[in-house]
Amino acid sequence: MQNFIIPSTPIEAGIPADAIHRFLDRLEKYQVPMHSILLLRHDKLVAEGYYAPCSADSLHRLFSVCKTLNAIAIGILAADGKLRLSDSITDYFPDKLPEPLHPWIKSMTIRDLLMMRTCHTSTTYKHDIQKEWVESFFTTPPSHKPGTVFHYDTSASHVLCALVERLTGKPMLDFLRSRVLDEIGWSKTSYVLKNDFGDSQGGSGLMAASRDLLLLGYLLLKNGNIGGRQLLPEEFIQEMTSNLTPNALTGGVISERQGYGYQIWRTCHNGFVCYGMGGQLALCLPKQDMIMVTTADTQGLNGGNDLIYNSFYEEILPALDTLPCDAKSESESADRLSKRLSALSLAPLKRHCRPSSPCITGVSFLEPSACAEQINKKTARLTANSQGFSDISFSFTADAGTLRYSLRGEACSVSFGLNSCATGIFPIYNMRYASSGIWLSENTLYLKIHIIDTFVGSIHMEFVFGEHDVTIFMKKIEETQFNEYTGHFYGVFH
Repeated sequence: MQNFIIPSTPIEAGIPADAIHRFLDRLEKYQVPMHSILLLRHDKLVAEGYYAPCSADSLHRLFSVCKTLNAIAIGILAADGKLRLSDSITDYFPDKLPEPLHPWIKSMTIRDLLMMRTCHTSTTYKHDIQKEWVESFFTTPPSHKPGTVFHYDTSASHVLCALVERLTGKPMLDFLRSRVLDEIGWSKTSYVLKNDFGDSQGGSGLMAASRDLLLLGYLLLKNGNIGGRQLLPEEFIQEMTSNLTPNALTGGVISERQGYGYQIWRTCHNGFVCYGMGGQLALCLPKQDMIMVTTADTQGLNGGNDLIYNSFYEEILPALDTLPCDAKSESESADRLSKRLSALSLAPLKRHCRPSSPCITGVSFLEPSACAEQINKKTARLTANSQGFSDISFSFTADAGTLRYSLRGEACSVSFGLNSCATGIFPIYNMRYASSGIWLSENTLYLKIHIIDTFVGSIHMEFVFGEHDVTIFMKKIEETQFNEYTGHFYGVFH
């Protein structure tokens, strides 16, 4: 890390190590698929851990954290006199405007886009995937007067990114590198994904390291002043991170009803957060002078982000500045924490019910050795299906296995651990994965495949084996990809 962030023991920053242990315990209890955790207070980095196969050098999809970078770039351009927040956004995109131009589209300001107060109720480019994304923002009929109510609109963020790139002649991230990110040690390998039209995905395409996310939070927490140098316009950053737009009506959970600034969320305890889908968080608490950074995949986990927030709020915040019982026990706890953080890994499927789900009376988990032996290296031919799966087979060892299958004529394989996660490259998509399996009964095998790459999500497969056949249920939890891994399939072993 940069020399303005100092690695330290927890207690030197006023955090008992036991509080961090309890925080980690709670996340494990609720089986939140964490990828990284970093805790910073008073410029002291007191915890940094990565859940293998993730590492400090891994680039992680940070999704809507990209929005916050757009806002910072807009603030710099405003300070440079290149634009005014009160300007109509249409002034900068005359080539994208329809005829006739709706007056509500014409009246949208750059500030409206920053505050998510556009005249659209949702992301416009999702309405017609054939239409260029910036153009869709101006051609989609408006639903209400802009500058009034909050609706989360990723297309607005995409347009803001396009505006930065039009005015600077550079990719948004390169512009920020030249003005601030290189100064604070932002990774050289980070980038923003392109869409099918060749444009930066300014609303959700950021690929960066967890430390980059920490540096972003630090930059905002310090109002752009790093080591006595004002790298960003202070007044703009203060305004950007304040509560500018009520969102109580649209927020799904309490943490998303605390207001919104410029492309950044307000949150509980009078804080703000750079927020990306699935648990990509840089939670900043000015009063406590503290930042919590996480990367994760909470998609499909009911209240997943709130499990992270509440674990932090209820285990760490109340313990701030409390004295440990004695110096020796605190030192021992800190040593255990250091070892624990260095040994984190993505948890495999476990043989117990999730705490949020009641166990079914009378159900026990049986050793499935007979079933595994029966199907080992045998092939089941699947009945015709629209997804294109044609056959499957399994091979097992004592503590691992491999699923092989054909998809649209291409041979595919996925390895999985039975008491740990196996890693590899997911077939056809060429994305990194980690997967594990568990026998839910003597003839039912469940596989969970974590995708951790330019896309983040999971694929779930349940196999129920009969004497000579198999019934399969697949479900994917990811926004746009892996659609073939959904549905029911049937096959007979030969």
